[in-house]
Amino acid sequence: MSKKYEKLQIDGTDYKTTFTEKWANRKPWVAPNPNMIDAHIPGTITKIFVSEGDEVKEGNVVLRLQAMKMDNEILAPFDAKIKKVNVKEGEKIAKNTVMVELE
Repeated sequence: MSKKYEKLQIDGTDYKTTFTEKWANRKPWVAPNPNMIDAHIPGTITKIFVSEGDEVKEGNVVLRLQAMKMDNEILAPFDAKIKKVNVKEGEKIAKNTVMVELE
């Protein structure tokens, strides 16, 4: 069985290498959307401090997410208006769930 070599470029230098099947079939990285506040860990929404249409300032608490017995306050990353709240208090959410949309 012959190996198939692929071209890989790192910092302007070309390399020839083989890739594992897992690497070749990986999900491509996509830049995060700054207007979407998503959960970096699974947990339970314990308190929502905003509603749709509210204006928030950078650093304002948007909601509280309990994960691994710790309360995590999710803050507004910049001054914005709340476009949509996609979660409810008491709801259990998975990792990467979009909790709040900003505009």
